Amino acid sequence: MTGQQLKNSILQMAVQGKLVPQNPNDEPASVLLERIRKEKEQLIKEGKIKREKNLSYIFRGADNLPYEKVGKNEPVCIADEVPFEIPDTWEWVRFSAVIELQSGQDMTPDKYNSAKQGIPYLTGASNIENEKVIINRWTEYGKAFAYKGDLLITCKGTIGTMAILEENQVHIARQIMAIRSGNLIKIEYIQLVLETLVASLKAAAKSMIPGVSREDILSSLLPLPPYNEQSKIIAFFKSVTPFIDEYSKKESQLQNLNCVFPELLKKSILQEAVQGKLVPQDPADEPASVLLKRIRSEKEQLIKAGKIKRDKHESVIFRRDNSHYEKLDGIDRCIDDEIPFEIPDSWVWERWGNISQSIQYGYNAPAKDCGRIKMVRISDIQDNSVLWETVPYCDIKENEISTYLLQPNDILFARTGGTVGKSYLVQEVPEEAIYAGYLIRTRYSQWLYPQYLKFFMESELYWSQLRNGTIATAQPNCNGRTLGKMLLPIPPLSEQYRIVEKVNVLFGHCNSI
Repeated sequence: MTGQQLKNSILQMAVQGKLVPQNPNDEPASVLLERIRKEKEQLIKEGKIKREKNLSYIFRGADNLPYEKVGKNEPVCIADEVPFEIPDTWEWVRFSAVIELQSGQDMTPDKYNSAKQGIPYLTGASNIENEKVIINRWTEYGKAFAYKGDLLITCKGTIGTMAILEENQVHIARQIMAIRSGNLIKIEYIQLVLETLVASLKAAAKSMIPGVSREDILSSLLPLPPYNEQSKIIAFFKSVTPFIDEYSKKESQLQNLNCVFPELLKKSILQEAVQGKLVPQDPADEPASVLLKRIRSEKEQLIKAGKIKRDKHESVIFRRDNSHYEKLDGIDRCIDDEIPFEIPDSWVWERWGNISQSIQYGYNAPAKDCGRIKMVRISDIQDNSVLWETVPYCDIKENEISTYLLQPNDILFARTGGTVGKSYLVQEVPEEAIYAGYLIRTRYSQWLYPQYLKFFMESELYWSQLRNGTIATAQPNCNGRTLGKMLLPIPPLSEQYRIVEKVNVLFGHCNSI
């Protein structure tokens, strides 16, 4: 149950006479109604209000059903209109029988000001917040007045926003109506009843800009309790309102937690994965240090074959005296302050650039409806998949295609804009395709499992390093050098596969939460 549903439930109990116990000594609402009629008759005689043309009178018939007599018409049974039973001491009435309703009137800009000259001018829902009136306009030409103690209700556009007026006098625009109840019905009780009717009033609203008419309110049924019981209902509702508000906050927090919990859980899973805590280590696994030697040897062959260039600043990370060191440009330096956590003995820390065969920027060319080859852009990658149907074409020289041609197991990396850092593992290429300039392609040795690298690129360790290396400009960007300097923990190859399998299983459970 939401906070609003809880409030609605309590309001419904209030207007059904189920919120506070009835007192048999209370003067019944029928006597109260008679007093209201006499009070209205006196106001009519004094010319303060006009007589209604079709006065409504609701009574209980001999068959114990509710009947209504309107004007000079014969009484008709309204049992199908009455929504619920009320206590014997209560009465059903139309709002028109017990309230005055003041409609608003709009003013042209030359008739109001912001210099506090005249009386406040209220234009709509923007003037009511948390049941309080906000004043930001004034007028010296007031005609449609609301007075202190009136209940203001928005009736155009935003429907049902309410506040009890504390100002002595204001002018109201067409978007607001003012309800006056006299001394025999508490205006706070009128507000409680209207809150239960807001949904039905909205449903009845007509036109392009939804609006509630005078008749919508005046013809609505109001369950009227004895005067003393009105006071008890209001007092009880005020006493539980802080608890309703607190419940609403907690319920909102719980909803937010339910929304973010699966993602938070996934982050925790990935953190465990890259720290070597997600699956047990197997002493029979070939250690990652041997894996790295194979990758270096493979890169050396590609360099000799002229397929890739040697990195002038290639580094080697090693352990000495139980500390981590990096040999770079012939100089050894301790990098313990860069190592974020301990990893298993069979794992190694390595720079991204050392394990990547290539870090290649994308091809810059205009997108076309037809051309030589398809060109994947950042916008074509959604929810970890390429929308191949929408990928445009581009023109490119034949001898340049091989440099940018996508292959399965490539990882694309967004290097600029709002998506900077987002990555995509290419799993299939249905037709020849290259990738656009705001993407970087990384390609890896057969001795690494690309899906493990992709999971690393979703971990907090990756994102924290990316944030530190992102160039803070109007358009955030991260270059290949920053990517190449990133530290990542590398497990034995067999463990990489076990980690990926476990992560996929756990993510499946997260998605079903």
